[in-house]
Order: sequence, then C-alpha cells, then structure tokens
Amino acid sequence: MSRANLGKDPDEVAAMFDGVAKRYDIVNDLLSLGRTKAWRRAATKIIAPAPGMKILDLAAGPGSSSEPLHKAGAAVFSTDFSEGMLAQGRKSRPYLNFSKADALNLPFDADSFDVTTISFGLRNTVDYPTALAEALRVTKKGGRMVVVEFSHPTWAPFRGLYMGYLMRALPAIARKTASNPDAYVYLAESIRAWPDQAGLAEAMKLAGWMSVSWKNLTFGVVAVHSGIKG
Repeated sequence: MSRANLGKDPDEVAAMFDGVAKRYDIVNDLLSLGRTKAWRRAATKIIAPAPGMKILDLAAGPGSSSEPLHKAGAAVFSTDFSEGMLAQGRKSRPYLNFSKADALNLPFDADSFDVTTISFGLRNTVDYPTALAEALRVTKKGGRMVVVEFSHPTWAPFRGLYMGYLMRALPAIARKTASNPDAYVYLAESIRAWPDQAGLAEAMKLAGWMSVSWKNLTFGVVAVHSGIKG
C-alpha cells in the first residue's frame, strides 16, 4: 500500500486514495468520532442545494458529499482524480454522475456552475491556490464556492488535545480499521500543515473570490469557507 507525503505528488496522492477507497466512508466516521455526518449536514445547509442548481463537487470520492446535493434535486457533477474512489462511488452510488477530473485543470467551460464545492480534498492538491482559481473560472458570475476542510481549533487547550489525537490516536485507530493505515498518517500530517481559517480565507481572496467568510464546526476542527464570484 502507498502513502503520499507533504510534497503531494499527484500520482502518489491518487494511488493512496485508490488504496483506501473501499472503506473510506466507514473509516472516516470512526476517525472523526462520528462527526462526519454532522459536518456534511452543516455543509449541505450552507450550500443550500435546490432543483435547477448545477453543482460541481470536486474531490467527491465515493460520493458521500454529493449524495445530499443530489437528493435535494440539484444537478451534481461528482469528480475525483482517484480511479479507485470513482469505481467505489459508481458501485455504491450508481445514481450519481461521476467523472475523472483534476482540480488544477478542470475539463469544464468557464461560468458553468452555480456552486463549486470541495470537501476534505483541497489540502490534498499539490497547488491549492491554482485549484481555487480553477474553481472560480468554472463558476458562474454571482455563484459560490464552498470549501469544507479540516482547520485549526480555536480554543488553545482543545487544540493541543486535538493535535495530539491526530498524530498518536488517529494512526493507531487506522491501523486496526483501514485498508491502508499509513495513508492516515499522511492525512494527519496534512491537517497539521494546513493553513488556519484566516489563512485559507486570504488564499480564496487572492484567487479572486469575494465576500469570503467561514463557519467553524466542532470548535474549529472543521471550517466551511464560502466565497462569491463577482
């Protein structure tokens, strides 16, 4: 089994996710102590999907982020660059529209989507500012981007406990539950190295997104950032 490193070579990252695809949703629920579904519900509420909306879901994995958007009646394009994730998604959620796409070079026309969203995938791109700029290109004027990503807890005592969990408890749990436990060591490292809430907001602004804001979930373990294309 493979694991990526913080250099985030695209082939290595794709191979790593290929290796964890079959048990991805189950293991994520375990490692998040059952919070994954609540985070997705909160993100869906912010996206506010509705019939007639066209939504691009980047790094959609097996489709757990796309499913509630589809159920709300939106036309959802679920993309990922991991063939393993796409195969698992087509197997477990055949009613979704899956396709392979690189977030740094999207195969869509400019001004195509009402909302572009990415959940727990932006930090795995080798060049996330470019991914933010590509998302801006394919989003319609007045449309939105919604980024769901692990972030930095805002309360210092809890932040210390959380970072300790990431680097010690998370890999230990993964070794007993995941098909590729070393992948979760990379995931822990990538979370620790990721910008905080203000840092990601600034990156979105530099990419051209306007009115950028964020909402913290679970004391800032996860943050949902939103921006508008002017």
